Amino acid sequence: QLVESGGGLVQAGGSLRLSCAASGRTSNNYAMGWFRQAPGKEREFVAAIRWNGGSTYYADSVKGRFTISRDSAKNTVHLLMNSLKPEDTAVYYCAVNQGVITSTIRSADMYDYWGQGTLVTVSS
Repeated sequence: QLVESGGGLVQAGGSLRLSCAASGRTSNNYAMGWFRQAPGKEREFVAAIRWNGGSTYYADSVKGRFTISRDSAKNTVHLLMNSLKPEDTAVYYCAVNQGVITSTIRSADMYDYWGQGTLVTVSS
């Protein structure tokens, strides 16, 4: 089970931190990722982190502005979003990829479990 929190309304240039708490059993080689879906658009990859080793991956559109991190003790992943833009407005979803392969870590189809989503609205 994945439970997201931290969404809300923020002005352009502001910051938000999303969190996703995971419960239940996972494989030894898994990753957690964030995806987003804006109205009328397809779901897109935002960021991911390998739980073992902590390697991170970002979409070009958020690189340098967003930071994904993990708290292993709490089985939680965070997404710190800085310098937010109106085009970052979307529902953000947390997901778990149980058998992660680097070449497919950005593909939503490879993720096994999804949270309910949290809305982020950036006003101009």
